[in-house]
Amino acid sequence: MTFLFLYTEIAEYVIACCNELTKHGEVHIVRWPVNKEAPFQFHVNEKIKLYSKTDYDLEQLSQLVKSINPDIIVCSGWIDKDYLKISKTYFKKTPTIMTCDTHWRGDFKQRLAMIISRFTLLNIFSHAWVPGQIQKQYVLNLGFKENNIETGFYSCDLDYFESVYQSQKAQKQNHFPKRFLYVGRYYEFKGIKELWQAFIELQTEQSNEWELWCLGVGDIEPINHPKIKHFGFVQPKDLANYTAQTGVFILPSRFEPWGVVVHEFAASGFPLLLSNQVGAKEQFLHEGKNGFTFKSKNVNDIKQALKNIITTEESDLVAMSDYSNKLSKTISPKSWVESLLKMARKP
Repeated sequence: MTFLFLYTEIAEYVIACCNELTKHGEVHIVRWPVNKEAPFQFHVNEKIKLYSKTDYDLEQLSQLVKSINPDIIVCSGWIDKDYLKISKTYFKKTPTIMTCDTHWRGDFKQRLAMIISRFTLLNIFSHAWVPGQIQKQYVLNLGFKENNIETGFYSCDLDYFESVYQSQKAQKQNHFPKRFLYVGRYYEFKGIKELWQAFIELQTEQSNEWELWCLGVGDIEPINHPKIKHFGFVQPKDLANYTAQTGVFILPSRFEPWGVVVHEFAASGFPLLLSNQVGAKEQFLHEGKNGFTFKSKNVNDIKQALKNIITTEESDLVAMSDYSNKLSKTISPKSWVESLLKMARKP
C-alpha cells in the first residue's frame, strides 16, 4: 500500500510509528517546517519520503499527490486549507482520515462546529482518528459515525523508551533519584511558572533533598534557583542521560490536548504528576498507583502533588515506576499501525 500523511509539525514519535508502517508499504509525509523550539533530528528509513510543505503551492502539491497515488490519506486536522482541498479531491475514492486531538468542551465555538461540519468536514473526510475518549466525543458530535472513528492516534517510540526503562531499572531500585523532571517548552500554557513557584515555596516550607530538572526552551526566561536546573532542548536519543538521574515526571500544563511526552516517561518507568488538563492522563495515570493529578494553574495543588511524592517511600516509588511502565504498553506503534490498517479496510 501507499500511505500519504498531510501533516503539520512532525516529531520523532511520528517517525517511529511510520517506520513501523513501512512494513506494510511506502510512506509519504508532507509536513510543515520544524518548530524552532523543538528542532527534532529525524532518522527515517528508505521507505519514508519527506516533503516540505513550503516547497509547493496548491497546484504543485496536487500534482505531487497525484504522482504518489495514495491508497489512504491522513490529514492533520482542518487547519491547513490546501490539505483540505487535496483531501476533498480524494473523498469517496480512497479513505481520507482526519486526525483531531481537541477535547470536547461543549462551548459555543464547538457547538457551532457541530453544525458547520455537516457541510464541510463530513464531505472531506471518511474517518476520524483521535488519541482518546475525550477527543472521540468531540468527533462524534461533529457527526462522524462510531464505526468510522479510531482511538490511539498518538504513540511514543515504545521500544526505545522500554529499553531506557530496562537499562535503568536496577539502578533506580537500588537508589531512587530524588529529582523531579519537566520536559516541554517554556511557555505560559505549559504551566511552568506555577511549577517553579510551587517548588520554590515547598523548599522554604519543608526541608527536603529533591531537585527540579527542566528540559526545554521557549519565550519564558529560565528561573534562577539553586535546586532548579535547566538543560535546554534535548534530542530524544539523548534523553537517557537525564532519565538515569531523575525519578518523577511532572507536566503542569494549563492546556495539553494529549501529551506524547507522558507516554514516553510512563514507558521509561517514571511516576507521573499531571495537571487535570493533560489529555494523556486518561490512558497512563491511575491515581495513587503510579502518580497524582492536580488542578492546573493552582500552585497549592501542585505543591501538594510534589509533597505526595516527597513523602512516599522509595520502595513505593519503585512500584509506581513499574506500574507506569505497565500502562505504557496499552498503546504502541504496532497498535497505531493496526488502527490505520483497520480504517483502510473500512468503506
